[in-house]
Amino acid sequence: MKKQRILSGMRPTGDLHLGNYFGALKNWVRLQEDYECFYFIADWHALTTGYEDTSAMKENSRKIVIDWLSAGLDPNKCVMFRQSDIKEHAELHLLFSMFTPVSWLLRCPTYKDQLKQLKEKNIATYGFLGYPCLQAADILMYKANAVPVGEDQIPHLELTREIARRFNFLYGEVFTEPQPLLTEAKVLPGIDGRKMSKSYQNTILLSEQLDEVKKKVGSMITDPERIKKDDPGHPDICSVYAYKKIFNLDEIEEIEASCKAGKIGCVQCKKGLAEKLALYMQPMLERREELLKTPDIVDDILRDGAAKSREVAAATMEEVRNAMKI
Repeated sequence: MKKQRILSGMRPTGDLHLGNYFGALKNWVRLQEDYECFYFIADWHALTTGYEDTSAMKENSRKIVIDWLSAGLDPNKCVMFRQSDIKEHAELHLLFSMFTPVSWLLRCPTYKDQLKQLKEKNIATYGFLGYPCLQAADILMYKANAVPVGEDQIPHLELTREIARRFNFLYGEVFTEPQPLLTEAKVLPGIDGRKMSKSYQNTILLSEQLDEVKKKVGSMITDPERIKKDDPGHPDICSVYAYKKIFNLDEIEEIEASCKAGKIGCVQCKKGLAEKLALYMQPMLERREELLKTPDIVDDILRDGAAKSREVAAATMEEVRNAMKI
C-alpha cells in the first residue's frame, strides 16, 4: 500500500534547541517510519520577518540539516530540501496570490498578533501579509495528505485548505485538501522558566556539549519560595519538574510527593535531571561528531532532496498550468 505523504518545514533562524526537538523534530523522526515525508528548510519564510539581515541564512540552513540528522532524520527514509532550491514554490505562490482574498490573509490568527509582538521589526509588508499563500504553495505542491500540527496551528492549515478549494472551484480538481495530523508536542520551558526561545537566550541547544548541558541544568529556576532543602516545594512552578515529567516519567509521582514533602532538595533534583538529560542527548552528539567529519554530506543530501522534490513540483505545476490554461 502506498504511504500517505506528509510535508513540514522549519525556518533556518539558528541552532535548534530542545524546545524545537520535543515540539516537532522528535515527531518528524517517528513519522518517517510510516509516511512518505518531505521536510524542508523554509528559508523564504524566514525572510518574512528577517529580510533586513540575511547574512547567516546559508550557514543556518546547513546547521539545521546537521541538527536534523543528529536527531535521527534519515535521508534514506525522508526527503530533505531547501525551499529556495525549488523555484516552483514561488510560481505557485504567485498564482495563489492572484485569487486569494485579502480578507482571508487579514484574519490569519498570527498576523495581527505578530505585528504587535515584533514591534521592533518592520514587517508591515506584502511578503508578511501574504505568507499564507506561500505556505499553501509549499503544502499543496506535494499534494500532502496530512500536515503534522498542534491544535493552535489548525487555523493556518484551514487557510491552505480554503485556497485548495478555491483553486479547484475556479479551474478544476487538481489539489487534495490536506488533513491535520494532530501531534502532542511536549513543551519545555527555558532555563529561566520562560518559554524556551533563542531571543530569551534561555535554551539548551541540540549541539550543546554535555558539560554545558549539566551547567545549564544547574542554573535552572526552581520554586522561588523554597529556601531550605526541607521546605515544602511547589513542583508545578518549577522548571526542573517540567523536564522530570519527560525524562523521569516512571518516577514522577514519587518525585512530586518528595518535593511537596520537602524530602528532596533542588540541588539533588537538578543533579538527577542533568544525568538523565546527558544520557538522552549523548547519541545525538555522537552522530553530530561523525557528521562533522564529512561536511560535504549536507550538500549531497540537499542536492538529492532538491532533485526528488523538483520532480514532484514540476509535475504539479504542469497540472496547474494546464488547469489554468496558461
